[in-house]
Amino acid sequence: MFERLREDIQSVFHRDPAARNAFEVLTCYPGMHAIWLHRLSGWLWRNELKWPARMVSNFGRWMTGIEIHPGAKVGRRFFIDHGMGIVIGETAEIGDDVTLYQGVTLGGTSWNKGKRHPTLESGVVVGAGAKVLGPFTVGAGAKVGSNAVVTKPVPAGATVVGIPGRIIVKSDDQAEAKRKAIAEKLGFDAYGVSEDMPDPVARAIGQLLDHLQAMDVRVEDMGRALKSLGGEYREKELPELRQEVFECMKERSEAPVAGK
Repeated sequence: MFERLREDIQSVFHRDPAARNAFEVLTCYPGMHAIWLHRLSGWLWRNELKWPARMVSNFGRWMTGIEIHPGAKVGRRFFIDHGMGIVIGETAEIGDDVTLYQGVTLGGTSWNKGKRHPTLESGVVVGAGAKVLGPFTVGAGAKVGSNAVVTKPVPAGATVVGIPGRIIVKSDDQAEAKRKAIAEKLGFDAYGVSEDMPDPVARAIGQLLDHLQAMDVRVEDMGRALKSLGGEYREKELPELRQEVFECMKERSEAPVAGK
């Protein structure tokens, strides 16, 4: 039990820079309190003590503003940030290392018995006010934007925004490998396409790298064609890209923003 408690506290430090010490997390984080109460209500629910389970769940809702049905399945290192207004339905399933922000609903779209709430695989992040509705799966590592309404399955690693939810970023390992290769060829680290960068910046730099890679291939093909026709073609070295320029860009991108 104490090992699980320590794991919960560490998960807060990993995902909330405002957390200062363990005592503060234990006493001032309603998301943690809601999860601990859910473990008790879930144990009662699984042991056929339905009414006591619902009472504990209702007490947790009254204390924290977070409603987690005792029947919901929750994985390890689940983190609820702020938490007020969160609703998690009876048949919802949440994997390990999932993060929910305030106002999130994991709800159903049917009154029928059986599976009617979503499954969130490991590493999913759901932004403030988002609604994930229905018995489908949100793949591992996916991100749901603030206030999005998602009613269809989400692939692993994708980013979903809007009403209705639409995929704006989808993980592509092959494209990522190409971008890294051309970045190394140009002489700098492709930090701009990492997951830590803001999405608009990452997409813009990624598209530039894709364009450079395509242009590089086209120029090489033209050079080979000229040589095969007997023309003279001399390859010139690429101009040097100064490392300090990109270090400066990286420092600016990692500068702290207002808020916690």
